[in-house]
Amino acid sequence: MYICSFFFFFCILPFASNTLINTFPRAPSTSDSIRLKCREMLANALQTGDDYIAIGADCEELGAQIEEYILFYMKYKNRVRSRISNLKDMKNPNLRRTVLCGSVTPERMAKMTAEEMASDELKEMRKNLTKEAVRDHQMATTGGTQTDLFTCGKCKGKSCTYTQVQTRSADEPMTTFVFCNQCGNRWKVRWFCQYCAQC
Repeated sequence: MYICSFFFFFCILPFASNTLINTFPRAPSTSDSIRLKCREMLANALQTGDDYIAIGADCEELGAQIEEYILFYMKYKNRVRSRISNLKDMKNPNLRRTVLCGSVTPERMAKMTAEEMASDELKEMRKNLTKEAVRDHQMATTGGTQTDLFTCGKCKGKSCTYTQVQTRSADEPMTTFVFCNQCGNRWKVRWFCQYCAQC
């Protein structure tokens, strides 16, 4: 009985209270005050919220590892600030959790772009804005002449705008670019007689 309790208090308990997840090699130490401050700020950013307690991650070591990989990139301070800002973002807890769990390695965290670090909500918003911008660009008409002589192959509508451009040599007919005003479909016609549309 005495031996069993001795083993528990001196062999198991010290390790049970300090069990931290650390699956990566330890970062080399440094005496540079700027680097030490950056490591400290990264560790504080990783400690935002209580996730690090539940996960059991060593935030100081993770911060040091992330800083060590960032050191090899240009604009060191900007990269550190960007990581800190994204890790502290309360609307993006998934990034912090994936770093703490080890799903995103410190090396990967150092390489990530702003788009990759963004929250799922922000990624969805960017995707929708891009789609909308592309759609608006495709629907835009830049000049041209309104006509009902063309039939859209996509929506079968007759409200079109066309523009003629000389794309080949001068002795060949002009190329006609047609834009459907109803659905935004675009196509080109090699030869078009604007007087009869049957030629």
